[in-house]
Amino acid sequence: MSTANASLPTSSIRPPPAADPARLDAKTGAMVFLAFAAAYFSSALVRAITATLAPVLTQEFALHARDLGLLAGGYFLGFAATQLPLGTWLDRHGPKRVILCFLALSVVGCLAFSLATSFAWLLVSRMLVGMGVSACLMAPLTGYRRWYEPATVLRANSWMLMSGSLGMLASTLPVQWLMPVTGWRPMFWILAAMLLLSMAALAWVVPAWQLNQKSESTKITAENTPEAAAIESTDAGYAPIWRSRYFRKLTPLAFFNYGGLVSMQTLWAGPWMIRVAGYTPLEAATGLFYINASMLVTFWSWGMVNPWLVRQGWNATRLITWGVPFSLLVLAFNIAAGASTGWLGWALFCMGSSVLGLAQPSVGMAFKPSLAGRALSAYNLMIFAGVFTVQWGIGLLIDVFAALGLAQVASFQAAMGVFLCCCIASYGYFLSVRADNSVEPQNP
Repeated sequence: MSTANASLPTSSIRPPPAADPARLDAKTGAMVFLAFAAAYFSSALVRAITATLAPVLTQEFALHARDLGLLAGGYFLGFAATQLPLGTWLDRHGPKRVILCFLALSVVGCLAFSLATSFAWLLVSRMLVGMGVSACLMAPLTGYRRWYEPATVLRANSWMLMSGSLGMLASTLPVQWLMPVTGWRPMFWILAAMLLLSMAALAWVVPAWQLNQKSESTKITAENTPEAAAIESTDAGYAPIWRSRYFRKLTPLAFFNYGGLVSMQTLWAGPWMIRVAGYTPLEAATGLFYINASMLVTFWSWGMVNPWLVRQGWNATRLITWGVPFSLLVLAFNIAAGASTGWLGWALFCMGSSVLGLAQPSVGMAFKPSLAGRALSAYNLMIFAGVFTVQWGIGLLIDVFAALGLAQVASFQAAMGVFLCCCIASYGYFLSVRADNSVEPQNP
């Protein structure tokens, strides 16, 4: 070694840090995203199709409002039931193996639903479908936590939700147009075939899961907080997730507010338009089409602006703080307007509530990658337990208020009023917990 080189400080001859081998190149990352997006599109379509099919199912099976709410909520009950084991399996076995096994169950559920002859059969089949597609968002978000740069994770999450909105869009007018041609039962054969095609794409392009616990436990990133660092030494179970103050801060919003968003979008906006606003089934399907189209544009926009917002200091917590009150005001206005509230009012409510979608990747990045699957699944459990509760709860309340003598419109208004009170209380709790999240990605 020359004298000149020997005189250099050790740090000046240290090689640059190696790139993270888990990161995907741009082409592979795009292919992986598209495969997961196709599966999530199909899962969102089968999730939201009950809103469009509500009139025909109500007539064929003589369903009450509480039955319709339970049927739609059964999907989310099955979905929620798998979330805790799902998170552990994702961290242990990786997104590819887990989602392929789960989607096979959803194919069975779709075929069973198409053969149903009773409400109980419909409900059990619907729960199987919910269990089967329960990995369609958590699996990719777990993978993105490791495969993508931090600033890309928020964008990928928003665009996954956009692909879900596209699936919900397909569940409206296209389904309504197909109904006279195929009937509702063959539609579930088509859905089963779409899920099988998604499985083939995922098996082809998604990389295998490579566990590297040692490197993860020693990696220091800009995402870690003192709270996250304090739990680095324990990976067992869900205890680190439940202890997180930031996680607990967000759970009531996930349960009532975000759960209510999904409930309106996938079920109750449709019956409101028909039974309160006086829409025909075709007009209601058209209204649902517009609602889901507006959500598609909203999530696409979030994906475009999120990196810029992060650079300006607008992290998920700050955006939720300022965004939720708008959705609450719109909900209160919709309830007060009653029969005058059509698809536009519910579209504005859903768009205002979309800010809550930013919490999911934020929760995932609050923990190291080996805990990401459990953190995301635990948070998703809160969301979909809330969806089931809100969907069934609103149906029960509508029937209760009707039994007390309220007119149909007033029964819907009173049930939605109870839901609004729950949302306000959840937002109040969110504001009261002083647990900031400084783990959102900075510029890579």
